[in-house]
Amino acid sequence: MKLMPALLATTVLTLSHAAMADEKQLNLYSARHYQTDEALYANFTQQTGIKINRIEGKEDELLERIKNEGANSPADIFLTVDAARLAKAHELGLFAPVASKILETRIPAHLRAEDWYSFSTRARVIVYNKSTVKPEDVQNYEDLANPKLKGKLCTRSGSHPYNLSLMASVIAHQGEAKAENLARGMVANFARSPKGGDTDQIKAVSAGECGVTISNTYYVARLLRSDKPEDIKLMEKVGVVWPNQATTGTHINVSGGGMLKTAPNKAAAVKFLEYLASDQAQRYFAEGNNEWPAVDSVKVSNPGLDSLGKFKADKLPVKNLAMYQAKAQIIFDRAGFK
Repeated sequence: MKLMPALLATTVLTLSHAAMADEKQLNLYSARHYQTDEALYANFTQQTGIKINRIEGKEDELLERIKNEGANSPADIFLTVDAARLAKAHELGLFAPVASKILETRIPAHLRAEDWYSFSTRARVIVYNKSTVKPEDVQNYEDLANPKLKGKLCTRSGSHPYNLSLMASVIAHQGEAKAENLARGMVANFARSPKGGDTDQIKAVSAGECGVTISNTYYVARLLRSDKPEDIKLMEKVGVVWPNQATTGTHINVSGGGMLKTAPNKAAAVKFLEYLASDQAQRYFAEGNNEWPAVDSVKVSNPGLDSLGKFKADKLPVKNLAMYQAKAQIIFDRAGFK
């Protein structure tokens, strides 16, 4: 069966599970929406002869689809962003453990779980307006609750996984009481109600609508690498801080995936996961979407990321982020962080 290669989230696969079993093909359900991944997949096919049939969609839609397809699901691999979303697939019992020395050796222990693996990382940094906020006042996530920033903080929604994962890391390190104090302090400092994505927050900081925000690094690097005059002017007005360098390190999140229990093409699925941990694939992940490789030994050249400099990353196991997601949402709700 030949599936169209992309954007088929609404297509219904009608062949039976048994009919889809063919070790020269791989059925990938992906919530990664980056054009640069095209080269990643094409290279795998070129190396192995295994054709990738890809369905893209939103994370929750794909997870619901896999659940509904049940034992007859043609899906072999589920890829997505954010540790909490990967953990959700685990909690639903969708992933199968993979016995692979390659994955165990190359993916650091804190970047993998029992049945899923991280293949790239991104950090959540503080972005500030150089004219209205001093960098020494925003050296830690906890500083975002400081009353001196009253009326200066912009963020995306408190229900978004990026902010939930950050708050989950605070709970893991400092406990619920301190996490709630942070959430309440942030709400008290809002310049406006949460809205938009990370790029919107950076633009608002640059324009002076607010003085400070938090953003994933790939949004920052994307703007730094842009040759558009408006983006260059925008980034001239903002500075970037690696938070918590003297304590836990800057919060890290991931992009990753795993093999599904009902995968009809298990051998091909394992090959694909091992390929994603290869030097070449790691560079595609990192350089294509301005992320860092999960494999420590892989070196990449990315002007946007390089310009941000070196930093100390939080080594909290990413699977632990999911442990406190529900509590993080409760804390945000109690604090009025909508």
